[in-house]
Amino acid sequence: MNKYITVAYSLYTDNAEGVHELVEQAPVEHPFQFITGLDVALAAFEEKLKDLAPGDAFDFTLSVDEAYGPYEQEHVITLPKSTFMLNGRFQKDIIFEGAMIPLVNADGNRFQGLVLEVKDEEVVIDLNHPLAGKELHFKGTVVTSREATQDEITSLIKMMSGEGGCGCGCGGDCGGDCGEGCGCGDHEHGHGCGCH
Repeated sequence: MNKYITVAYSLYTDNAEGVHELVEQAPVEHPFQFITGLDVALAAFEEKLKDLAPGDAFDFTLSVDEAYGPYEQEHVITLPKSTFMLNGRFQKDIIFEGAMIPLVNADGNRFQGLVLEVKDEEVVIDLNHPLAGKELHFKGTVVTSREATQDEITSLIKMMSGEGGCGCGCGGDCGGDCGEGCGCGDHEHGHGCGCH
């Protein structure tokens, strides 16, 4: 059985100085929404939440391996600046240090990259997940937990295959106002809560 689950949470990690800091929130008004068994959320995240009932509080930490894995230096790549030319001009308004940029590989898979440095002829991009190498401490409350409808499952599968839909588990009926905690995108940092 696939479950439709929404959760309000705060996500904390330890920064480089070892300080436990808030990195993401999904408020009750715009909870993070997912359907179990469809490989949307991290497996360990789903496992911790799947048997909880609406109103149940949770407080758990996912290890680096349960979350986004270790930070890997080989995922930092250098691309020629010409890769980011449009009509013969370098896209400096989009490609700058600290920018999260959408990329597509040869297989058509989409992912995000963080621009670390723009050099004279090259751009250095970090393809590690922004939370790679970190333990994830989730604290929050289950808002909804019920069996997913076939329409919700179908809508999510279509959205994941690029056929549209907002990905918020609303069956596409949100009118475009899915809220912040929708799908896999973290609204502030370009990464996702319990997502891959």
